[in-house]
Amino acid sequence: SNTRLFKVRVEGVGNVYQLRIASARKDAGNHGDDPVSAYLGEHVFRNATIRVERGDYAKLMQRVCAELQEAKKHASNENEVSMLEHYIESFETGCVNAHKEGSRKWIRNKSPEVETYLGFIESYRDPLGVRAEWEGFVAVVNKAMSRKFQALVENAEVLLRKMPWPKEYEKDVFLRPDFTSLDLVAFASSGIPAGINIPNYDDIRQSEGFKNVSLGNVLSAKPPKERVTFLTEADGDMWQELQSAAFEIQVGLHELLGHGSGKLFTELENGQLNIDPDAVPNPIEGSPGVGKWYKKGESWDSKFQDLAAPYEECRAECTGIYLCIEEEVQRIFGHEGKDAQDLIYVNWLNMARAGLVGLEFYTPETGRWRQAHMQARYVILRVMLEAGEGFVNVQKIERAEHDGKPDILLTLDREKIVTTGKKCIGEFLLKLQVFKSMGDVESASKMFDSYSQVPADMLVLREIALERKRPRPLFVQPCTWVEDGVVKLKEFEASAEGMIESMVFRFGEHDTDLEELYLSDEKFHDL
Repeated sequence: SNTRLFKVRVEGVGNVYQLRIASARKDAGNHGDDPVSAYLGEHVFRNATIRVERGDYAKLMQRVCAELQEAKKHASNENEVSMLEHYIESFETGCVNAHKEGSRKWIRNKSPEVETYLGFIESYRDPLGVRAEWEGFVAVVNKAMSRKFQALVENAEVLLRKMPWPKEYEKDVFLRPDFTSLDLVAFASSGIPAGINIPNYDDIRQSEGFKNVSLGNVLSAKPPKERVTFLTEADGDMWQELQSAAFEIQVGLHELLGHGSGKLFTELENGQLNIDPDAVPNPIEGSPGVGKWYKKGESWDSKFQDLAAPYEECRAECTGIYLCIEEEVQRIFGHEGKDAQDLIYVNWLNMARAGLVGLEFYTPETGRWRQAHMQARYVILRVMLEAGEGFVNVQKIERAEHDGKPDILLTLDREKIVTTGKKCIGEFLLKLQVFKSMGDVESASKMFDSYSQVPADMLVLREIALERKRPRPLFVQPCTWVEDGVVKLKEFEASAEGMIESMVFRFGEHDTDLEELYLSDEKFHDL
């Protein structure tokens, strides 16, 4: 959603909820050629007054539209021109459907030399997982690495058959996406991911396709070498050496076969179902037939709401570790023998360790998680621990040898990855998919919430994890500019000074539009 919600006190009316739509236009428009205009104005819902307005971020959106008009002059083909025109329409009027049309054009734009996507994309920072944050990136294709990812795409149907659910729970046709490795030139948002599976419109992903993007120079970027927390010295050394290569495989599987897999049982517009509910097996109950599906008008996000993001990230992360043990996957990325086995071990070890690190994002006072990926990885750690058989162990250390402070030791038996590990993750992944396919939010919530709980022993480990917390690495981005018709690139040192220098170089001039926006919203900043 491209909106923000504000609560204001209006004399004689009481509380009024302002729903602000981001757009360059501020006018009311007309119902004929402007679909957004039908929603503008005052509405009453359950005795609450809701005022829908557009023109949020108007001056910034006007600047975006102006730049996109310029970008049209440099488009490589008519599809790109149409894509940009739909983006302009969306950012001018606030129409989400126009952005969806632009996204349809974007997924059809196969293998461009320069890749870009922008809009209100990810909703991770919204507690309800509805309102999205602005995001835009420009990147160039890494052709050598992209060949590996395309090989993964070509083997997707074979690998999907290895997933732990019946074929009825998989899409009727796997729409092969464009999967490329990109080197970022610029990424504008509050954080930079390692990989992306977009667009986030599930109706498009289910029936028309999507693109997978791995951000190569993000994956390969490393902070200065330092001791790896919670691991033995030997495991830490192996993690330092192989984590980037292991994560490259994990990202590929996570994005392509994690987010790209699975069917939603749906009632179509004509009232028919896209399944035969009597014939589809229920592998959890061990019986034929299912009695739940998405009713007309329901979607994955609307039904699962704040559970959707962590649940889906968990499903994708489980897919990555579950399939990385397959020889075909390792060969695609150029690994065999002991090299492949070491990478599998590091990938599983990294996932278990991430569950401990993720405790930082849990708030005991509210019992809530603040970050979808971190909650997902903690849940996976709990599943691994529940499997028993000495597969994963987490031990509190009263006094660490290297500094005498409390610490945590995580160990994972690499010999049991293909037995205990595959079994516990496979069974869990099956439940994740079955509940998602059926839209069974009640069963999904019960299961997922139980694993998301942080009991007393884990709260003790959380305190140690917070004490051992490392500063989050920051990515220093380069800048481009045009001089005498030639595009120039300036890079900066990977340091705090380099970060400041890059920001000054990019945003050196005082921006009165940003200042005006800040001042207009300042009254809402008080807690």
